[in-house]
Amino acid sequence: MVIEWLQINVVPPLREHYIQKDTEIWTAFLSRYPGFLGKEIWINPDNVAELIIVIRWATREAWKSIPEAALQEVNRQFNEAIGSGNHQLVASAEYQVRKFPQ
Repeated sequence: MVIEWLQINVVPPLREHYIQKDTEIWTAFLSRYPGFLGKEIWINPDNVAELIIVIRWATREAWKSIPEAALQEVNRQFNEAIGSGNHQLVASAEYQVRKFPQ
């Protein structure tokens, strides 16, 4: 399993709206692709502007197989719904989940 990890800053009054629109637009879009296993949004109780988004993929190949044009279009739709300048990607990372036999 591969983890896509995103740190987002969002204008605090829009945090709940951001989470709702992310679910409606991004999660709905990603769930159409094979290999998408699920997604969580973590809120920071000490920083209302910070969100961590954790997306689980079966394989890196499944994640990276999404066409760039489709990603750009869904990003345009999301920015239109949230408003440009109201959120910012601060950091992103990729992790592999390792499990060891017991």
